[in-house]
Amino acid sequence: MSAIGGVPQAITASPGARTDRALVAAALVAAGWGANQFTPLSVVYRLEAGWSTMSVVEVFTVYLAGLVPALLLGCRTADRFGHRRVVRIALAITAAGSLALALAEVSGEIVVASRLATGVAAGLIVSAGAAWLRALSPGSDRGARVAVYATGAGFALGPLLAGTLAAWLPASSVVPCLVHGAFALLVLALTARIPEMCSIPGPPPAAPVSDRWSAITHPRFVGIVLPASPAIFAAVTVSYVVLPPFVLDRVRDHAPLFSGLVAAVTLLVGLAVQPLAAKIDRPGSARATLVAMGTVVVGLLLGALASEEVSPLLVLAAAVFLGAGYGLTLESGLAEIGRLAPPGALPTVSALFQGVAHSGFLAPLLLAVMARSASYPELLAGLALIGFILLVGAAVHAARHAHHDPSRPDPTPQELTWEE
Repeated sequence: MSAIGGVPQAITASPGARTDRALVAAALVAAGWGANQFTPLSVVYRLEAGWSTMSVVEVFTVYLAGLVPALLLGCRTADRFGHRRVVRIALAITAAGSLALALAEVSGEIVVASRLATGVAAGLIVSAGAAWLRALSPGSDRGARVAVYATGAGFALGPLLAGTLAAWLPASSVVPCLVHGAFALLVLALTARIPEMCSIPGPPPAAPVSDRWSAITHPRFVGIVLPASPAIFAAVTVSYVVLPPFVLDRVRDHAPLFSGLVAAVTLLVGLAVQPLAAKIDRPGSARATLVAMGTVVVGLLLGALASEEVSPLLVLAAAVFLGAGYGLTLESGLAEIGRLAPPGALPTVSALFQGVAHSGFLAPLLLAVMARSASYPELLAGLALIGFILLVGAAVHAARHAHHDPSRPDPTPQELTWEE
């Protein structure tokens, strides 16, 4: 039994449980789609409205201001007001954001408001929607797995679809937004009948402050996990925000489609390689993290070469390595904190890990600012050098601070996906 607003509710199995899970998964797809459709549309704004690189990355960064707070507070909000209510409100917000984005050529301020709203909606749906899926899949980790793949599909296939619509249909900055808005509203209507299923396995009781402090100051967390974590989202944003504009003249007839393709390749590769991280990982070593960081370094070097040679093929090659680096770094980081943090401290450690990881979203903005004094090939090569230095530092640190507690089982997907 559980209660929302003081009214007890019991978990009951829905006759259409599979359909219910599919609809909640569709909400996660809508969140990712709405978040990343701006990637190919920004190419349209560059070509048709004359947007500068700085304008694009500033609007892209606004999304982060809405995403992170909503992502961290989404589960708490859903626990208080109900997962169905929070997810459905967020679906309405993401639909409104897309309809506002359709007016991009009318007002730049509307675009900023749209991206902020889209970030809030994505954060709420990803956190509360994943918890709702777990509640609809009691007794297994099926819900957690479906949430991962549905979210990844939305983030990866959304920009590809938006880029395709923008490249081949008229009103290239309007039609993709309307299609996404219609999809989000359809999912909003269909999720009205899904049971709340509010009584879900909650996070473990909070650990004492001393345990949480010990976890976030653990030598492996400070010396291995945190230095690598900004690469998670720096890799993907460099791949599909920074690199495609360099080759617009080479793919001008299909520029939005190419931009969407780069985003899709990056994120699908990242999703596909995550199981590989578990095979590479060895408790007590940092092998998975080191391989992940090395992969990001290779991707950055390919990106530097792609921007120098103005080569679409090299951009795609860089996207493969940067996407793989993103997936490996994310999965290896989660595995590491799962081993070093007591169960009650996992929410605190995970929140810090996510916060530092999302700082990587600032990479395009920082590169755009520094481009006033250096070329992009030089800047990307410099990032690769920084990554290599951090890799060497992490390797030395790992050799000095091996950590493995064989008496403690690996954390479950539910434990690792709880938001604080």
